[in-house]
Amino acid sequence: MPTLNKLGSVKDDSPRTSPLTRLRIALTIFFALDGFIFAGWVVRIPAVKQQTGASASTLGLALLGVSAGAVITMMLTGRLCRRFGSHPVTVVSGVLLALSVALPPLTHSALTLGLVLLVFGAAYGGINVAMNSAAVDLVAALRRPVMPSFHAAFSLGGMLGAGLGGLVAGHVSPTRHLLALTVIGLLVTAAVGPTLLRHDAPTPPDERVRIRNEPASASERPAGRVRGLVLVFGLIALCTAYGEGALADWGALHLEQDLHAHPGVAAAGYSCFALAMTIGRLSGTTLLERLGRTRTLVFGGATGAAGMLLGSLAPTVWLALLGFAVTGLGLANIFPVAVERAGALAGPTGVAAASTLGYGGMLLGPPMIGFMADWFSLPAALTSVAVLAGVAALIGFATRRAAVS
Repeated sequence: MPTLNKLGSVKDDSPRTSPLTRLRIALTIFFALDGFIFAGWVVRIPAVKQQTGASASTLGLALLGVSAGAVITMMLTGRLCRRFGSHPVTVVSGVLLALSVALPPLTHSALTLGLVLLVFGAAYGGINVAMNSAAVDLVAALRRPVMPSFHAAFSLGGMLGAGLGGLVAGHVSPTRHLLALTVIGLLVTAAVGPTLLRHDAPTPPDERVRIRNEPASASERPAGRVRGLVLVFGLIALCTAYGEGALADWGALHLEQDLHAHPGVAAAGYSCFALAMTIGRLSGTTLLERLGRTRTLVFGGATGAAGMLLGSLAPTVWLALLGFAVTGLGLANIFPVAVERAGALAGPTGVAAASTLGYGGMLLGPPMIGFMADWFSLPAALTSVAVLAGVAALIGFATRRAAVS
């Protein structure tokens, strides 16, 4: 039986393409599970905040545990993927993520919350680098810009997780809710993980030929330029992921505290954002094929900036929800494109570097907004999301020639 490393073009007949199809389905499920678990946690932040008696600033410091755990783990995960393969690391990280999500509601102080979120952040960072590395390899083998479809699954999982959280918020304690997520996560990983463990990451035939035939000096010559481009894509990812983290951790609080929304409606704010991102990412492959990467980045950043200005400054709940949705549409494909390009340039190390910057923005953004909310107000703090989305659009436009070449 042919292995994945012997696969040819995906246009070949069924026996040669079926492993790629199975891998794509398995990775899609892992992306959805990641979004589902993360959203299940974030919609219970108000209840955990009340349970621990934390202020906005101390909650921000506790949330820094997620940031620290993720950022520390991401670069290590890139090296682990190179040594052991991205598929086994994805499965192990999935187990750790499912187990660690049950810990936050067991805490009763901001300090202990921060410590358990350090563990949760480590698992979250690990699975995101590993599954994105696996997705980059699969995208190269499929020879189509399908990276947004994986992130669409993450957004769909986030929407479902947030929606479920909103439904049970008034009836089920955070402890029982997040323990249920642990059980779901372990069951899904047990069902899907073996597919990843049975197959190595695919390598496109033309890439194997290039690696065999390219002299060492040719591969070393652009190393500095490659590192610079990876940094550029990482900065773009940071600017936009900051907004995703902000809406995940502070969107519900903004709607509930500033606009006096019902807790169920407030929880639906992230659902609107996640649904819009899902729609945008499901159409991402078509958008990239028609507009190209640069136009997608610039247009998306500008749209995200406009949407977040509306979402943070709107005087009514429904206008704010509309702003969240527009923000989701604008930011939908920027992060996937940035991570995919970094991975195509530098493999798992590129994915790890761009993800560290990107998810660093996603996870460092919430505590920064907590401080700004104490200094100014939460609506004013959320306008920083619009500013960074605009910066991402400017970076994408300024580096358009370098990114293409």
